[in-house]
Amino acid sequence: MDASMTPARSWLFVPATRPDRFAKAAASGADRVILDLEDAVGPAEKADARRNLANAVIPREVPAYVRVNSALTPWFEDDLAVAKAIDIRGILLPKADSAAHVERAAAAIRREHVIVPIIETAIGFWNVLDVARAPRVERLVFGGLDFSLDTGLHDVDGAFDAVRSRIVIASKVAGIGAPVDYVTLAIDDQDLLVRHATRSRHFGFAGKLCIHPKQIRATNDAFRPTREEIEWARAVLDEHATRSDQAVFAHRGELVDRPVLERARQIAAGADGY
Repeated sequence: MDASMTPARSWLFVPATRPDRFAKAAASGADRVILDLEDAVGPAEKADARRNLANAVIPREVPAYVRVNSALTPWFEDDLAVAKAIDIRGILLPKADSAAHVERAAAAIRREHVIVPIIETAIGFWNVLDVARAPRVERLVFGGLDFSLDTGLHDVDGAFDAVRSRIVIASKVAGIGAPVDYVTLAIDDQDLLVRHATRSRHFGFAGKLCIHPKQIRATNDAFRPTREEIEWARAVLDEHATRSDQAVFAHRGELVDRPVLERARQIAAGADGY
């Protein structure tokens, strides 16, 4: 199946300095694997990390991406050269501040590679629709940690609500995949992770970045419809089947019209495993 049609709930980072972990990452249950040349690799290790990637066995079980260093760094071109030479789905592009950054990356990698820009600065957020419409963009990632550093905003009391909403809406307007939300740093706090991932889903995100295999199952589960949602959707669709001649009808005291029916169909379609 085309990777663009498969779930994109959990995106697991693995440092490019640790090729011994690539296969484990692919077997973790994550929907995507990110081979990281950026934050997980110190400046003195960048060259070794690129050599590791060039010589490593790249996972084939799930789509693999390389997070390159940003266009503002001296490592950008060398990272793209390595990405071009290996069998991956595409790249994650940090600090994608403009469509021009995406276009530079697109010109340097294979034509079949996709680009996933990371929106993590004030200027990148300001230009988010232009970035989303740039060539070969598959979807966006919200880099909330760096966004906090750049703007002084923090993800408390709804401070990021407008940011998340605009990223999701820009993605829809551009006709690309739904975006991916940023990491939860607490590895062992499953309740916090579920709250964060559930919030992301409610904002319209397709998935979430993960920094440890322990986060995969809970993240995947959080991006599935709940049992209550599935029960509601199936009941609505069952009743619609008996009222197919009615454009509008009442179900358990609530009005069902075309948007409600389409929502029920979406939920039912995502009810895998139930």
